Amino acid sequence: MVRIGTLPMRLLALDYGADIVYCEELIDWKLLRSERRENPVLGTVDFVDKTDGTIVFRTCSREKRHVVFQLGTCDPQRALKVAKLVENDVAAIDVNMGCPKEFSVKGGMGSALLTQPQKAFEILKTLVEGVCIPVTCKIRILPDLDNTLALCKFLESSGIIALTVHGRTKEERPQHPNHNDFIKAVSESVSIPVIANGGSKEIEKYEDIGKFCEETKCTSVMLARAAQWNCSIFRKDGLLPLDEVISSYLRYSVDYDNSPANTKYCIQNMLKELQETPRGKKFLEAQTLQQMCALWNLSEYCYKKQLEFKEKGLLGRHTVVPSSFEPPSKKRKLGEESETDDIIEMKCAFYRNLYASDVELPKTRLLTWARNKGLKHPVYVTQQEDKLFRSIVTLDGKKYTSSFWEKNKRRAEQGAALVCLCALGVVDINTVNDAVL
Repeated sequence: MVRIGTLPMRLLALDYGADIVYCEELIDWKLLRSERRENPVLGTVDFVDKTDGTIVFRTCSREKRHVVFQLGTCDPQRALKVAKLVENDVAAIDVNMGCPKEFSVKGGMGSALLTQPQKAFEILKTLVEGVCIPVTCKIRILPDLDNTLALCKFLESSGIIALTVHGRTKEERPQHPNHNDFIKAVSESVSIPVIANGGSKEIEKYEDIGKFCEETKCTSVMLARAAQWNCSIFRKDGLLPLDEVISSYLRYSVDYDNSPANTKYCIQNMLKELQETPRGKKFLEAQTLQQMCALWNLSEYCYKKQLEFKEKGLLGRHTVVPSSFEPPSKKRKLGEESETDDIIEMKCAFYRNLYASDVELPKTRLLTWARNKGLKHPVYVTQQEDKLFRSIVTLDGKKYTSSFWEKNKRRAEQGAALVCLCALGVVDINTVNDAVL
């Protein structure tokens, strides 16, 4: 599932009994502009986008024999380059030929490949011959059963070791019934294992997985929505209370420095209508992992873990170092200043939710402070690298900047102002960073 199949959720699924886990569909060109980095602090392997520093794919040794890399592609050679990039860190490569989303279809990926069987075959064949790990693919059914069977047999001949079949056409959505009879027919017509998908509406407990598998005559079952609602659906001993599942998920999110936005999205999908409860409404206001964890009595756990990461030198999740702001190689502790080309730089991030009113914003406070001291107004110069921004503020002949790159100019200027306030002693940087934790 898009945005759901990140590392914390995959590890949780394995804990509860899943045999195989899939990452969210990742587009080939996004991987091709990333680089592989080992993260000794987290114990992970990260594929980092070189243009903006975001984590495209994060994995760890715990899931190496279980995680399938789900690839979105429409080109055999690009697919192979990506597969070669990740093949030593994952258990298998799966080509997504079932996604009906407009973005995928317009790009010739996902379900668009269902109408281009020769191209689909070439992608799979290239991967099978080019990598040393198993290759699979996932499809949706065609409106006609005979055409569906012909497609599956053709794809099987590429050498893939398994085929996942979602029992809906590309036009159908979850409210439409799953065509279990089509999946059964595919299972009985090909010689490779078939994984049944699309039955979340009829799977409410662990026992239902076996029933769905028997009805479709498949080798195994892939769960998406049922698992995102309550990942303990994989437990033979039954579902766990949602609070326990969320608490376990939050621990993994903290342990692996998961994006707060992604963490929030996943928990929202678990809470569903519970978002309207008093705690649910408080959760919707939360923006940091610390704030989310506090609602499930994990505030101290989150604080200590993030403090440990900082002490070990973990760079911030959104810290990027493009060429024009290359820092010195000397390592510094969090909050320590450095003067490079007469610019005072700090690892100090701006978070809008920490400021109750515009009067409290760093730029406003810095302007007021300068006026009270009889100084000229602060001057901001902002530089852009790809889609990220960082500002330098000049005050009284000195320049200040944050090591954190932001998504827009306004936030970048606020970050620079915050660094200036910290450097001048107007704001305590430790207080700022404790609030962010």
